[in-house]
Formats: sequence, C-alpha cells, structure tokens
Amino acid sequence: MFNAFRTTVLLAALTAIFMAVGYFIGGSGGMMIAFGVALVTNLIGYWNSDQLVLRMQNAQPVERSRVPELYDMVDTLSKRAGIPTPAVYVIETDQPNAFATGRDPNHAAVAVSTGLLRSLQTREIAGVVAHELAHIRNRDTLTMTITATFAGAIGMLAQFGFFFGGGGNNRNNPLGPFGGILMLILAPMAAALVQMAVSRTREYEADRHGAEISGDPLALASALGKIAASAGHTVNVAAERSPAMAHMYIINPLSGRAMDNLFSTHPDTGNRINALRQLAAEMSVDDKGRRPQPRPTAQNTAPVSGGGWRVPTVGRTDEDGGQRGPWG
Repeated sequence: MFNAFRTTVLLAALTAIFMAVGYFIGGSGGMMIAFGVALVTNLIGYWNSDQLVLRMQNAQPVERSRVPELYDMVDTLSKRAGIPTPAVYVIETDQPNAFATGRDPNHAAVAVSTGLLRSLQTREIAGVVAHELAHIRNRDTLTMTITATFAGAIGMLAQFGFFFGGGGNNRNNPLGPFGGILMLILAPMAAALVQMAVSRTREYEADRHGAEISGDPLALASALGKIAASAGHTVNVAAERSPAMAHMYIINPLSGRAMDNLFSTHPDTGNRINALRQLAAEMSVDDKGRRPQPRPTAQNTAPVSGGGWRVPTVGRTDEDGGQRGPWG
C-alpha cells in the first residue's frame, strides 16, 4: 500500500513539473499539451519503460547455457527473497555495475555488466545481485524506472520548447523571452532533485535488505568499494548517452561525476559501506560470510548454517584465494 502511494505521489510531482514546463514555455495551451504528453509518458512508464531502459543501456538477454552460474545464483537468491526469478541481462561494458528494472516482481529483470562478472569475486557478485533483487521485492524498480523516463522527457521538453518558440517570439509564454531559457535550466534541475530524493533513501534500504537476502553484508560492502573505484575512470558509453538513467545503477555509472554532492542520485559509497559493516556486526557475520558455530551440547549437536552465500566452483581464482565471477 505504501509503495503504491509513493508511486502515485511521484507521478503527481513529475506531472506537475511537466505541466509547469509547458506553461512557462507556451502558456495555458502549452500546459495542456504538456499534460497530454505526461499522460502518455505515464502509460509508457508503467507498461514499457523497463524494456526501454534495457534497450537504452544496451542490455542483452542471455541464455542460461552461456552463464549457468549466474542463472543459478539469481534463482537461488530470488527464492531467498521470496520473489519470482527475474530475467537476466548482460551489459557489454568494462565498467563493473548493475541495475534492476520492471514494474513488479512478476515483470522484472536484472542486468549486470561483463566488467562486473570479470572483476568481482562470486560472493561479491551475489551481494550485488541480492541488492538488485531487494529493489525488485520492494517495488523500487517501477518508481526508479518511471523517474528515469520522466526525467529524460522533462529535459527534452524544455529543450524542444526553447528551440521551437519558447525562447523568444511565443506570446503565450508568460515570461516572454526568458521563459524558455529559465525552463531549459530549471526543469532538468527539478527532475534531478526528484531523482535524488527517490534514489538515495532506496539505495540504503536495498543495501540492508540485499545483505539480509545474501547473508553476507561485507561481500556487498567490498563490491561497492570496487565498483565505485572503477566507475570513476571507466566509461559506460550507454549510461553516458542516457544520464537520466544513472540513478538506476547500484553505483553512479557516469565517469568524472562527483558521487557525493547535493545533486548526486546515489549516497556516498563510504557511508553505505560503513552501514553494511555495522549490519555485519549486528548479524555476527565475518568477512567470509560465516556466522559463529554454537558449541555442541547435549540438547544441540547439529551445526548451524552460516547463512552466507556458498561459493560455487566457478570462474578463476584470484591471487588472494577469492573465487572470481562466472564470466571468466
């Protein structure tokens, strides 16, 4: 119920921004046109934006025969999360990253990059996948996907209005020649603020819930550190072409962008890692994803499961003995 309310409020806010852009570009007529466009965008955002996002990020569906270990991992973690197993997509980029999309758990997809599969250990990949499954279970994916669709549409509407009449000669513009210029600057900023408000709190919750699903908070913490270190200097071409989609990734995919500032769509990675370390202490999980075994007693002689992700024998072994991911 709360998620439905939150999505409704988000749609109302983005529609209001959309109509404001139309009004300051073309007066009442422009506002009505923008309202019509907003309705269409709402429908597209609900029914088709997940496929639109996947296409814009060059995410390709992969067969189970190509990455059976990844498929098994997603399936196992989905069962732990209590949701249907989502479709699996791969993004061909050296940047390690991942995102989830879909309007509900029955129509969801998880996309991971080839860079992530190559560079992270299996436990770390499981932590990332569990984080994305938490987004799906919490129905964040609909909210984040619609926000991405609207943010891109708002920016395009502002530019369209400026270059085709909003910047000077449109007498319906209540601010005259300054209306188009003002909207060209303010509309994308307003959309970015909405994205920030939606994404930052949801990332902390997905970190916590994902760590509970995988049972291995420190593996996710390690993955976040590695992804953040690489994302800043490894270009993700598809993400750079569609910056409005950046908030959907687990770490900001835009190279050269500050990751801890007022307009960042992601919380500071260091703060996220510290929160996961605190969670690991609360769960009594060590850096191998293990929980302490109780000493055998007359009443209890059975070992207790560690709860963390059991590393399958896949991929190659890292120098420190950690198992590499399933991509090679």
